[in-house]
Amino acid sequence: MSITRRNFTGMLAAAALPNALSAQQDPVLEAVRSTLYGSSSEFKQGMAFLVQRGNPDVVPALLTGMRYGGRRTDEIAEVMQTLTGQNLGTDWFDWMLWQEKNPQVVPHPSLIPFKREVLLGIDPNFDDFLRPKYLQRDKMMIRLEEITWGGVSKDGIPSLDNPTLISASTASYMKDDDLVFGVSINGDERAYPLRIMGWHEMFNEVIGGVPVALAYCTLCGSGILFETQVAGRRKPFVFGSSGFLYRSNKLMFDRETHSLWNQYTGKPVVGPLVGSGITLQQRPVVITTWESWKSSHPGTRVLSQNTGHRRNYGSGVVYREYFASPELMFPALVDQSEHRQKDYIFAIRQFGAARAWPLDAFSKTRVINDAIANRPLVLIGNPDKRAVRAFERASHRFTASNGGLVDQTGQKWTMTEEALIGPDGTRLPRVAGHISYWFAWDNYLGDAATVYDG
Repeated sequence: MSITRRNFTGMLAAAALPNALSAQQDPVLEAVRSTLYGSSSEFKQGMAFLVQRGNPDVVPALLTGMRYGGRRTDEIAEVMQTLTGQNLGTDWFDWMLWQEKNPQVVPHPSLIPFKREVLLGIDPNFDDFLRPKYLQRDKMMIRLEEITWGGVSKDGIPSLDNPTLISASTASYMKDDDLVFGVSINGDERAYPLRIMGWHEMFNEVIGGVPVALAYCTLCGSGILFETQVAGRRKPFVFGSSGFLYRSNKLMFDRETHSLWNQYTGKPVVGPLVGSGITLQQRPVVITTWESWKSSHPGTRVLSQNTGHRRNYGSGVVYREYFASPELMFPALVDQSEHRQKDYIFAIRQFGAARAWPLDAFSKTRVINDAIANRPLVLIGNPDKRAVRAFERASHRFTASNGGLVDQTGQKWTMTEEALIGPDGTRLPRVAGHISYWFAWDNYLGDAATVYDG
């Protein structure tokens, strides 16, 4: 069975529902609760009340009811159609896209207690993230109505914290064409296979003396390496996977404050750290093949399969159907006029700007001289390996020659994970970036970013 948005949503709709709370005072809350917890007559009366009331501000709560309401989805859809004038049937996915398109529809206050009740019924530990005082509209950096359950409990996708690493020579389980996240900090070289990281989506490590976390969102194809020591805080952040998504992107959380963070931007979006001004600093990471990484980094260590968890770490197993499908698993608006939603891009957000390079641009040339925020860059890429590295280039202009890199004077430069090094010892520093599906870039940064079209 191929995973599409519709049959995956159907699987989630079968999740166990929480027990009903005691009777509420708010008639709107009572009406939306009837979608899941009311008797047939209470449900009928509740829907009639919402239609008579005539305000679409209850649609976000009704969408929660629709997702888990099973046999009542037809009636819920009819009410939403009456309130909005939109005929989207019973497709939760399409209704969520409508909601994203219409931010002027401010949810009725009943959404907070209703959504909390539903989600805490799935996992009581979700209360760590969903404290009412942090769910007020003016306290959040994202919209509560667009936070969706991803199908797992808190830490249901377990992070790897200081996991066991082994030498390249003893990593007999690895195949040459397996993709890895390659990281090198202060000479400490490590490889984290995607076939393992797809099951865990997060590691917390100290590499080369620097505390870091790799946040890998399988749904949006992006693995971003963040520094976790933040100025003014005594201890580094340690991150996990919350079980929630926002526009098909994972919401991670820190274990100190239980704030929810946007994996794509490295910013807290719900909880005590909202308004703190914290943005996690990125570190360079590259996706490439195991064969390529170990040949250029023979002293590398690689993640062991002995993670302490029972998973099928075979090549091409985790998320196989999703990666092979052009569909998204969860709703997110995407401009596909020039790029398909799951086309790969290389993303940089540095120097006060954001820019993306389509991965297929490197099929025409492996070396691209470009710039971001008037800062000259050179990018070296290989789409077959999904590998791109970016460096500052100052006044130099580079081309590929005999498998190497030369500048406009014909001088050969050496590429390391930290810098490009010229024949006279000049160093041009690496610039942090990461691979991503187009939809995630477009959804979060489309209006504020530029895209290479050379």
